[in-house]
Amino acid sequence: MMTSIGSMLVIFSVLVVPVAGWAEQAAVRVEPSNLHGPRTLQQETATAVIRDYLQSWQSLSSALEQNRAELLDQDFVGTAKDKLTGTMHEQAALGIHTRYRDRAHDLQIVFYSPDGLSIQLIDNVEYDEQIFEHDKALTMQRVHARYVVVLTPTETRWRVRIFQAEIE
Repeated sequence: MMTSIGSMLVIFSVLVVPVAGWAEQAAVRVEPSNLHGPRTLQQETATAVIRDYLQSWQSLSSALEQNRAELLDQDFVGTAKDKLTGTMHEQAALGIHTRYRDRAHDLQIVFYSPDGLSIQLIDNVEYDEQIFEHDKALTMQRVHARYVVVLTPTETRWRVRIFQAEIE
């Protein structure tokens, strides 16, 4: 087991993940999993979770920039989707939208449920956040945050169920 996680770390530690449609790519580093419990994490599962989670940042960015909650449907469910949808409704009511550009992710999978129905990861992320009123930029800031994320499997992919930030 250590061999497959070790090889996964080597593969991901130098990985830069391209995100379609973005001018720059976010740097991604994956720490070795530190799982305790009866279920082992297969490399294919870990790879799929990381891939799907990183793709969720693209739909998050598009949805918040356009204030279109339906853009979250492929990647978010439950509490995460509800909170993000609420944020979009608040933004629309204020006449603003937000542009996110993730710069770096430092990920670690910390829990895999015994039934295989949830995976928790920690993401120390750096991103730029820019707020617009119509097409006029109001503010821009670089954000460093620690996200606690829980993903659940669906028919074809892992979807974000809990997406909780601790802003630094």
